[in-house]
Amino acid sequence: TSMNEVAEAAGVTKPVLYQHFTSKEALYRELVDELGTRLERAIVEGVADASGPRQQVEAGFHAYFRWATREGPAFRVLFAEHNRADPVLATAIEKVESAVADRVAGFIEVEGLSDDERQVLAYGVVGLAESTSRHWLGLGLGPGTGSDAFAAQVAQLAWSGLRGVRR
Repeated sequence: TSMNEVAEAAGVTKPVLYQHFTSKEALYRELVDELGTRLERAIVEGVADASGPRQQVEAGFHAYFRWATREGPAFRVLFAEHNRADPVLATAIEKVESAVADRVAGFIEVEGLSDDERQVLAYGVVGLAESTSRHWLGLGLGPGTGSDAFAAQVAQLAWSGLRGVRR
């Protein structure tokens, strides 16, 4: 997409667009940051009323899958493989993953586990959510096509794995 197309879609001129963003890359970074914030908020809100660790895992995966399927194009922008090849965009995406992993790490309760170990496991959970969501969307599936049931299965996979962690 060109900056001309973005300006036209936004209903502004290209010079006005450049007053707000110094480059297409800057605009894209801002978009990635905003989408990441929205995803993180959806997860936090999704687990807010969960009554325990297992319910947090289930609610978190449901929130993640619902956001990914409801916001399919936004999810694809956020986690497109080609973005990871660009160092600047990869850094912006890593920031999103880190924020979500930080939230997830707070839910992992394994006696004797160090903060670093908890963080690594959180990245594994985030990777599981991202990978399965990406493949789910790649199959052309979305809301109303069993995504809640599939999210429950992935949550069960994560929960079973986390319960097997021993220190």
